[in-house]
Amino acid sequence: MKLLTAIPVHNEEKYLEEVLRQVLQYAGDVLVVDDGSTDRTPELLGRFPSVQVVRHPTNLGYGAGLRTAFAHALEGDYDGLVTLDCDGQHEPALIPSIGARLDGADIVSGSRYLQVFDPSQRPPEERRKINVEVTRWLNECLGLNLTDAFCGFKAYNRRALECFEVTDLGYAMPLQIWVQAVRHGLRIVEAPVPLIYLDESRAFGGSLDDSNYRLNHYRQVFADALKAAGLEVAGGCRG
Repeated sequence: MKLLTAIPVHNEEKYLEEVLRQVLQYAGDVLVVDDGSTDRTPELLGRFPSVQVVRHPTNLGYGAGLRTAFAHALEGDYDGLVTLDCDGQHEPALIPSIGARLDGADIVSGSRYLQVFDPSQRPPEERRKINVEVTRWLNECLGLNLTDAFCGFKAYNRRALECFEVTDLGYAMPLQIWVQAVRHGLRIVEAPVPLIYLDESRAFGGSLDDSNYRLNHYRQVFADALKAAGLEVAGGCRG
């Protein structure tokens, strides 16, 4: 299976070089989507000539970075795509094993809550509460059995990539993906990945830094995605 490994980045000069060095040990074809970085990220990317780079002239959002990665994988005739973040939260050594599980699934979604790797690691309380709530929506409304709604460490096969129509360019984009995955009957499995938080001060930006605003925004995007998909939601849905 020919896989592309993609990393969306925005102003990641702190972690970029180390993450790429590790990723290149475990992945063949690597893409970085630079979402309008204004720090040294573009300069640092020039030190990795084997890495494919697509640059957005301006910052469009996390979802936009993944949308570009999806399109690049399809245009490049890859069989699948592995995505991970560039903030040190994901272990590149797991790229091969997560990609290999596409043999039996359309989407392999990393979960930081399936298995405890390091008991000393704890997610920021506010983020964990929102993750739990959104995961509940997905399970109750879509009939899924997930434990982690928002892990960016994922693998998608080509069939899955061809199903997605991403219109939310921000951090709520995964909600569209989950709804569309169910709409198209995609096979979904979770894979345990370590919970790692190196910088709890990282912000979403703007109004999304307010947890109540962020949760309400996610709720609206989810409702819109359900409506667009014309889904009959599972009984007991309280999203």
